[in-house]
Amino acid sequence: MSATNSVNGTVPNEVVTSPFLKAIVQQIRGQDSYGVYRNWSDELILKPYVVSKQKKREISVEGDVDPVTVGRIMAFYRAVAARIEQETGLLSQVVVDLSHEGFGWALVFSGRLLLTVKTLRDAHRFGFESLEKLAEEGEKLVRKGIELAQKFPEVGRL
Repeated sequence: MSATNSVNGTVPNEVVTSPFLKAIVQQIRGQDSYGVYRNWSDELILKPYVVSKQKKREISVEGDVDPVTVGRIMAFYRAVAARIEQETGLLSQVVVDLSHEGFGWALVFSGRLLLTVKTLRDAHRFGFESLEKLAEEGEKLVRKGIELAQKFPEVGRL
């Protein structure tokens, strides 16, 4: 962990080595066609996902959802799909349908099987209290998706 670009120097290594957090970082770096994040630490890349309750209250829900926020939402659910794919071998895809008002759906599917279905509300305020909460929520979605993929493997392969 670099002292010059960490998140307040308070992120324990075991959180950053979480497979889900690594998957988010991989998704963000994979979409970085200009190499902006090449020299950034994982902690710095994940920092925008941490939004305190106070900060959420300050974020206006009027107007369109910020494209950067939409990108963070996409990276989160792509990381869920990537982790499910790693564990099950089933090709997983993501669809995020988000209105300009910040309401919509996030779907992770494989074949004809919906692995994760999440209703999105107030997408303007997408974030988690801490990196631990981010990893916990992501791993919860991954576990549920893996359970469904293992329960109905033939539907996931169609």
